[in-house]
Amino acid sequence: MKLLPKLLLGLALVICTSVSAQLSEEQLANIDSLFLQWNKPNHPGGAIAIMQGNDLVFSKAYGLASMEYLVPNTIGTRFNVASVSKQFSALGIVKLHLAGKLSIDDTVDKYIDDLAPFGSEITIRHILHHTSGLRSLHALFGLAGWRGDDTRTNADLDRIIAKQSELNFEPGSEYMYCNTGYMFLANIIEEVTGISFVDYMKEEVFIPLGMNDTYVEPDYDGIVPNNATSYDQTSDGFVRSVEYWGYVGSGNMHTTTDDLLKYLKNYYDPLPGWKAAFDTMQTLDPLNDGSFNKYAFGVNVDKLFGKKRVSHGGSIGGFRANVAVFPNEKTSIAIITNFSSSGAGRKSNQITEILFEETTSNKDLKVAKVSKKKMDSYTGMYWDDETYSQRMLTTGGDTLYIGRNPFLPVQDDEFVAVQSGNDTRIEFENGTMTIYPESGKPMVFSKFEEEELTKALAQEYVGTYFSPEIETAYSIHYEEGEFYAHHIRHGKIPLKLKKKDLLEGKHPLSYIKFKRENGKTKGIWISNGRVRNLWFIKTE
Repeated sequence: MKLLPKLLLGLALVICTSVSAQLSEEQLANIDSLFLQWNKPNHPGGAIAIMQGNDLVFSKAYGLASMEYLVPNTIGTRFNVASVSKQFSALGIVKLHLAGKLSIDDTVDKYIDDLAPFGSEITIRHILHHTSGLRSLHALFGLAGWRGDDTRTNADLDRIIAKQSELNFEPGSEYMYCNTGYMFLANIIEEVTGISFVDYMKEEVFIPLGMNDTYVEPDYDGIVPNNATSYDQTSDGFVRSVEYWGYVGSGNMHTTTDDLLKYLKNYYDPLPGWKAAFDTMQTLDPLNDGSFNKYAFGVNVDKLFGKKRVSHGGSIGGFRANVAVFPNEKTSIAIITNFSSSGAGRKSNQITEILFEETTSNKDLKVAKVSKKKMDSYTGMYWDDETYSQRMLTTGGDTLYIGRNPFLPVQDDEFVAVQSGNDTRIEFENGTMTIYPESGKPMVFSKFEEEELTKALAQEYVGTYFSPEIETAYSIHYEEGEFYAHHIRHGKIPLKLKKKDLLEGKHPLSYIKFKRENGKTKGIWISNGRVRNLWFIKTE
């Protein structure tokens, strides 16, 4: 019994390495205050580290690595960093490219067998930039019947991708985040080197960079010492969150903040022999139409407070991670956490504000005067047929909102984002809204109002629809006023009409579009974010 107070006291303490005096006491206190809530009793947390030049200026751990056993996080605790892993897969490819063992402009089908003919159009460069057009595995698996707690592996992807006959879009024409492509990178590395991806990353990337506490985990149920457990926060507290995604290439790298800082430092002070690789990692290429794409090789390259930033986030199970390096300021930030509501990316931006004494105050804009009648005319729902995206617009005074994001008018029909660091622009013309994002191609939306579903129209949609690309079927029913799709593993999925021949559902059926011939329904295209227009034929 006497041990318990000491244990609880120990859990409340922040575990900390020495820090340099490069940051002021006020800065250190302000950074620390961002994470104090993580030190509440019986609360998960994470580890945070900041490096400036050669100096570790902040390194602390907060909260519990294991809520079950009251084990605290430490600065040496390993966390699954999810999609932060992608940049390491990209670095593995870049090393092979620089060694002349492959070219990033090689087509993917040179290394991966059994792809449909579209494989000859996709290059490794497309995959690195997320511009391949490949359908992403989680969206495909969901449509095929996988649930959130089903394991998914590289072998599962290989089987399902071999059945795909279409892409989401022409390679290079659009940015769409895609785990499939980065899993392909693991396949390519294994094909070129003849060794496992796990061993290649250890021997050719992690050890040479001094990342001795880092490894790739191909088995989600593997046991390795000193790993945090992940949790989801609910209204009733925390629950265990299992990271069922047992795949490599796009995720499942485990590491520490110390190892991440060793890696990030190479963006401004590379180890001997690594400069060309880290320069190549920051390669940016425009989309086919010339639009800017800020996604380089496994990292985003953009600006925050006018300062160049190389960064990436990650999410798997309850783990959340974010890394950012400001090469010109020789400053790196690593945040790795083990609970889903940690807000790692937001915390990274807040730390940046403190480090550089910046604020996220509104831009100094010259706001145009727009009449209330004109402002009110912009409100409503807008729909983009190409990307299956919708936006709700509202107004308040001279401000237009897309969701919670504010925009101010610079002229009657043109608005710009208010917040610093957001260069998105909006234009209106003849009932359409064009969004020009800071990265990616323009999106064109048309204003519309949802239509009422009639019994007669609902009956036209009733039937069973089968996809040979995922070897599964959905049936649509209209019974006693209830309109829904059914799948043996997902059960009933409520549907509603958006407009004629376009239905909206819940995961995994975001949108269903009907194809008609001579007035009769022949099939449907299903889209759910990272899968567009997957064809299902109507069966008799």
